[in-house]
Amino acid sequence: MARGQSLRVHLLIDSLNWGGAESLLADYAAAAGARGWSVSVGHLHARMGSAERLRAAGVEPVHVPIRSLLGRADRRAVQRHVEASRPDILHTHLGYADLLGGLAARQLGIPAVSTLHVMEWAGPARDRVKSRLMALARRRCCERVIAVSDAARAVYLSEGWDRPERVVSIHNGIQDNAAPGAGGAIRAQLGLDTSDLVISMATVLRHGKGHGVAAAAVEELSVQFPHLRLVVLGDGPDRDAIARQLAPLGERVVMTGHRDDVLAVLDATDVLVHPTTIDALPTALMEAMAARVPVVATDVGGVPELIEHGANGLLVRSPPTPRAFAEALRSLLADPGRRAAMGSRARERFENDYDADRWLDRLLPVYEAAMGAKRG
Repeated sequence: MARGQSLRVHLLIDSLNWGGAESLLADYAAAAGARGWSVSVGHLHARMGSAERLRAAGVEPVHVPIRSLLGRADRRAVQRHVEASRPDILHTHLGYADLLGGLAARQLGIPAVSTLHVMEWAGPARDRVKSRLMALARRRCCERVIAVSDAARAVYLSEGWDRPERVVSIHNGIQDNAAPGAGGAIRAQLGLDTSDLVISMATVLRHGKGHGVAAAAVEELSVQFPHLRLVVLGDGPDRDAIARQLAPLGERVVMTGHRDDVLAVLDATDVLVHPTTIDALPTALMEAMAARVPVVATDVGGVPELIEHGANGLLVRSPPTPRAFAEALRSLLADPGRRAAMGSRARERFENDYDADRWLDRLLPVYEAAMGAKRG
């Protein structure tokens, strides 16, 4: 298929909440529209946080309400929705969409692929059963399964849920919305002084993302760097608990809530910190690369596939501890020249590998293989 040839893609996802997978759909839609693809989006749960970004990309998302994972009425509703979308290929994201969308695609004879955005499936027995059912649907109903990192692919295959030749690794990408020069106005808006050293976190407010580690590291560094500030972007289910973790920092912390202008905020940032315990491929790290911001992150999951230690950031061994992150941050906060050099290398890598258009270049052969397999 030629690069400019029209392609009808339907994206089906569990919800349009504020997670990384959900926010990426708008970047996909914008890049796909620019190359002439026709993109439509359906979501199964009512949460609509990222819907405005999709509308800005020219796509009106359609809510397909469901009440269960396997109910007959729910299967029929999703099948009718997919049939009405008339796609050349169905691309599902997250578990409910993988199962219900996969069943619909199989029934309708439409080629389908699924993207895995996570790399952990532990939990209560009920959740494990759901995970196995979703994996079975991917194996039986999707021509290809896409893992967002080599690490995520390895973990998925280790579960025994699919064959290696059917599961491919493809890094995501994002739109180049870098906002050089926006940092001054953002600092004024957030109450930050021009002399402040700013560490930012940009992730969903959820347990396991390391907000407590970041807060403790900032506390440890505050004597050496009295103008150090922590900016926490995002929203999520553990917002109140995380706010309590950050409260001892007082005025040294700013919680912004959800923002659509993450790259503008990153233009006001000196270092992005990401002390996660597990992550398949953090979108925040690609955003930092686009904004020329060096990263200090835990060496887990897909993180080292994005961050080359000493080049575009620093990696800290897992499990993340305040002391280890404080030491890594100290070396960057004290050396603006090193920060600038790392930021330049990060931007170069973003342009080469992680612009959304590069992402679609990587996806297109997978789509073509899936459509060919279905025809075969």
